[in-house]
Amino acid sequence: MTNRAKTDQSAAPHQGGVALLPVEAGGVEMVAKFFRALGDPARLRLLEFLLDDEHTVTECVEHIGLSQGRVSTHLGCLSDCGYVSVRRAGRFAYYRVADPRVADLVVLARSLAADNAAALAACMRIPSADPTG
Repeated sequence: MTNRAKTDQSAAPHQGGVALLPVEAGGVEMVAKFFRALGDPARLRLLEFLLDDEHTVTECVEHIGLSQGRVSTHLGCLSDCGYVSVRRAGRFAYYRVADPRVADLVVLARSLAADNAAALAACMRIPSADPTG
């Protein structure tokens, strides 16, 4: 966590007095939207694939096994939300993770999910994602 996040007075107080979420209009909604962009298994698999190197759409298609159209849609979402950046070279587009903190987020999410696997499996309030991506 950055010092700015720890001392940001525009954030809601958290147990222990550390401010984590913004209180201004739309702030919490923006954080929720940030997580919704990560709420799709295909997008998470794409992010994980792009953590170490940039890849073309074709390489992404081969890696996650979805159609080119679906992969392009997911990459477009990740790009629009700022998770990945694109570099164009001729007729190819190369995608890569735009911010190295995304790797930290993916690792932390995987660890938290593993620690809470039984509870997540039993959770009926949040439906499982569509496995077809």
